[in-house]
Amino acid sequence: MTNMQNWTLVIHGGAGVIERDTTSPETDAGVRAALGLALDAGSLILAAGGTALDAVEAAVAVLEDDPHFNAGRGSAFTFEGSNELDAAIMDGATRAAGAVAGVTATRHPVTLARTVMEQSAHVLLGGAGADTFSREHGLEQADAAWFAIPERRRQLDELKAGGGKFDVDMKYGTVGAVARDVHGHVAAATSTGGVTGKRWGRIGDSPLIGAGTYADDRACAVSCTGAGEYFIRLGVAHEIAARVRLAGEGVQAAVEAVMGEVAALGGIGGVIVAGADGTPAWHFTTPGMYRGRADADGTRVVAIYGDE
Repeated sequence: MTNMQNWTLVIHGGAGVIERDTTSPETDAGVRAALGLALDAGSLILAAGGTALDAVEAAVAVLEDDPHFNAGRGSAFTFEGSNELDAAIMDGATRAAGAVAGVTATRHPVTLARTVMEQSAHVLLGGAGADTFSREHGLEQADAAWFAIPERRRQLDELKAGGGKFDVDMKYGTVGAVARDVHGHVAAATSTGGVTGKRWGRIGDSPLIGAGTYADDRACAVSCTGAGEYFIRLGVAHEIAARVRLAGEGVQAAVEAVMGEVAALGGIGGVIVAGADGTPAWHFTTPGMYRGRADADGTRVVAIYGDE
């Protein structure tokens, strides 16, 4: 039964060492403006009776175009100095999913992930094959200069100057969105440029269904950000959904319990959730997380720091 009064959208732009005293006023304002635009894009769809799937894709696409975040334009550099992009999307109604890893030329990797879900027999495509699939399906392409920004290059140079040690905790803004629509369906999407200095085709949790992205109408929709290696080992997104569906936990309790397991292994990060009933949740174990949410009742929150 359609409930026109109950839709929810939650977004994130990454979790990490994000603190007031080290964030410039310009960055603070730019991040808040971008999160606001992403909320607008998804909310317009949901308020008009559109699908959660369309809403999360639209919200993530806005963030992929904004260089404040590590996804699409503004993605982290690999050790060799290129940008390799990962994304995933999942429909909670059917549990259909699509994902891409290590793509290099699609302006909106989240749209490519959805195209994989809807136009192929597969869930996850990677590297040159995924780039070919993107071109064959007429998706908007962008050259290397579109994705590369000076600040990300500086971060790579800094990493190399310090010995070049790959640091799984170096996060600069993986983006994601989860939503529950008026038809009672949930969806999740996540997009990232990975971590600075990654090598050998490293893939994190973002494009892995069940690790960084998951959606199931019987439970909730989940998008993660953080030290991906830990999220992969624990299957964080699916674990949260399983706690909700099988143990009857509330979404906030489930998120906090699973993030406690991540912390016990030594990992940090954050998670956003939209419950099957529209209940929103987020939790992070870092100083800050770029985040926002909007509901049918007019609630609208945009936040950055831990004390907001």
